[in-house]
Parts: sequence; structure tokens; C-alpha cells
Amino acid sequence: MKIIVDAFGGDNAPLEIIKGCRMAKDEYGFQIILAGNEKKIKKVCEENNLKTDDMEIIDALDNISMEDEPGEILKSKSQSSMAVGLQNLADGVGDAFVSAGNSGALVTGATMITKRLKGVLRCAFAPIIPKNKGSFMLIDSGANSQCRAEMLRQFGIMGSIYMEKVMKIKNPKVGLANVGVEEHKGDILRKESYKLLSESGINFIGNVEARDIPLEGADVIVADGFTGNIILKLYEGMASLLFGKFKEILSKNLKTKLAASLILKDIKDMKNQIDYNQYGGAPLMGISKPVFKAHGSSTAVTIKNAIRLTGDYVKENVTKTISEVLEDMNIKKQDGNEQN
Repeated sequence: MKIIVDAFGGDNAPLEIIKGCRMAKDEYGFQIILAGNEKKIKKVCEENNLKTDDMEIIDALDNISMEDEPGEILKSKSQSSMAVGLQNLADGVGDAFVSAGNSGALVTGATMITKRLKGVLRCAFAPIIPKNKGSFMLIDSGANSQCRAEMLRQFGIMGSIYMEKVMKIKNPKVGLANVGVEEHKGDILRKESYKLLSESGINFIGNVEARDIPLEGADVIVADGFTGNIILKLYEGMASLLFGKFKEILSKNLKTKLAASLILKDIKDMKNQIDYNQYGGAPLMGISKPVFKAHGSSTAVTIKNAIRLTGDYVKENVTKTISEVLEDMNIKKQDGNEQN
């Protein structure tokens, strides 16, 4: 399995990206292809005593910053590490692509260079997020600020397939993020999406309120990208707030410090359970070949885990399954129209 990695994507590139690739190759045995300025990559490796002799490098002289407009990946940044990596993915050089770079550019590049799966209306970011027991997928978390009901139905289908294939959850529960659990709640988009999701053949359990999402709301939470991104950022912010307050309390005085020492292992276990580095980022669902968006602030561990999940995505043939399910639904829809 060959995984192309954008060596210059993210706040900590290229050092943390390369270190993560080294860890992933040593631990999982994947063939890693680094996309980026070859001279700079070799210089960083030499300065940090990193071995990359067993990794291929695709030379790319430019890179996309977080400030660049998404469309620049097709214009002034067409020779960037992200664009070159996606083009090589489209050309069959690798089996998947991982980047911690500019999210908007990745959506544009994946859509225009690697292309969407046939029948997919929009691709969607789908991070795996910890909950009370296990984890859930939030789809879409920011790729599409405006959506139609048919798009949300596809998000639910794609999310269900991923959670079953990659996360090994049998018959995953799919819920629609809404302001109430009743069927009639929400705006037109939510009401129409509810109807389509109910008819989609997946295990749709109905509307889920925001307060229930971190508990046992569902295995897949479906939302438009605007709503999903707000949920994601609030989720991350609340986790930081709670751990900050927890740390403040436990370091307040000698008594609390002693108490902290007694529960240190439990604290570390809880922190690991909700640490985003364990999941690495989010697959960009709906693209014809696996594309994975790692966190912009990714460390080496984040990148290693992003590569691991990407490998699972490839191994379980998620893109093929999504394509087959959507094609089957389209055929049934056409047959129904003909009968009418």
C-alpha cells in the first residue's frame, strides 16, 4: 500500500510530518511517498537525524499556506506539495493522500484534481470524535456551508459505510443534528433531510439534540458543514476548558496535588480517550480515492495515526462500497420513476 503525504502541509511541517511518516512506516509497514521540496526535506532529515532512504520523494517546489485562497491550488499554487500529491494520487502513483494543510484548498484540489465519486453531490469532512463510550463521526464538519437535503442523505450513507467498515461498528446508528428530537422540528432542510434519511436504508434513528451528541446520540451525526463546524469547534473548546479547569483545581494546593497523584493514571486515560491525536483528523468522504485531512496543528503522533486510519480506509475499500451503494440507489430510483 502506497500512501502519499503532503510534507509541507500544516503548522508543524515539514519536521513533524516527516517524523510521523517515519513512525507510521516503522509501525505499520506502509510505503510512504513524501510530496514536497526534495532539497528541504533532505536538509531537515539530515539536521534531525531522520532516515528517509526507504521513502520516495515527489519533488514539489511550492507549498500552500493557511492564508492562501482555496482556488489558488489550481492557479498560482498548482506546483505545490498538495496539488502535486493529489495529481499523483489521481494518476495512480499512490493509493491514498494525507495532508495537514489548508482545508479549503484540499477540498478544491480533491474535487477538481482527484474528482468526486460518480453520483456524489459534494464531498464532506468527517472527523471521528470521542463520546461517552467509543466515538462517532460528524459529517459534514466544514466542507459545505450550504447543503441540500439530498446531500445530507448521502453524508449519512457515506458515514454509515465508513463506521461499519473502518471502525467496525455493526449497523451504526445515524442521527440528524437538530434543535429537537421530534420529526417536525427544525427548518426546511432538516425536515426534508429527515424524510430522505428515513428512506435511505441505513439505521437512521431520527433527530439528535446537541447535548446528546457527546453521550450516546448516534454513531454518525449528520449536519450541513456550517452547523457541523460549529459543533466541532465548540466540542474542542469545551474539552480544553474542562481540562484546564480540572488541572487548575488539582494543582491548587498540597491537598489537591496529593489527590491528583492518586488518580494520575485515570486522568491520563481520560485525556487519551478524548485526545484528537488518537484519530489524526478526518477523511474527505466522497472523493474517488482516499483523501485524509489531518489537523493543521498535527504532531508526529497525529500524522502517524492519520496514516493508520488512511490505511484502514484503503484496506476496507470504502470508496468502492460507497460507489456501489449510491449506484444501486440511483438504479432503484430510476426504476421507480419508470414504473410511475
